[in-house]
Amino acid sequence: MRKPRDFDAELKALEDKARELKTRKVQQLGELVIATGADQLSTDELAGALVAIAETKDPAKREAWAKRGVTFFESRSRRTAPASQRNPRSAPAQPGSPQSPASGTGSA
Repeated sequence: MRKPRDFDAELKALEDKARELKTRKVQQLGELVIATGADQLSTDELAGALVAIAETKDPAKREAWAKRGVTFFESRSRRTAPASQRNPRSAPAQPGSPQSPASGTGSA
């Protein structure tokens, strides 16, 4: 005979996992802001820049930001990891991903 599913326990586990993922995302975004030097901007400047970037639909601009982001992460990887442990990013950043717009500069 099958054991009945405990939907409440499953739902709580999913909520806990979602909370954990959100916390990790917030931490990683904060680390990204610091790593790029954007923590030197005022909150208003940073928010304004991010809003402008998020509103940008120009694929060429977004691709340029993505390439600049890849270069940023690859150069950091080379500086911090021994040659035998380097793992350059193989896939370009997706438009709208945190590493894409936050690492480049430009206006909308």
